[in-house]
Amino acid sequence: MKSTTATNARKNLFLLIEQASKPGSSVTITHEGIPKVIMMSTEEFEGWQETLDIMSDPELMKDILAGLKDKEIVKWEDLKKEVEV
Repeated sequence: MKSTTATNARKNLFLLIEQASKPGSSVTITHEGIPKVIMMSTEEFEGWQETLDIMSDPELMKDILAGLKDKEIVKWEDLKKEVEV
C-alpha cells in the first residue's frame, strides 16, 4: 500500500488514480502526518461493501458458517442438474 501527502496527491492525482485502480492496490493520503483517506478502485470498494453487507447479515453468516462445516462432496454434474431450470 502506497502512502502520500495531500500536497503530493494534488500534484500527482492522475498518477495516483492509475496506481490505485490496479487490483489489490490502494493509496493512503495523509494530512499533517495523519492518514485521512484511502484511494482504491471502484471494483475493490464495491467488493468491500458487499463483504460488509454479507457480514452484517446474521442469518446469512450463520448459513455460510454452516456450509463451511459441511463436508459433503457434490459432483459437478449433479450440482449442474440441480441448478438448471
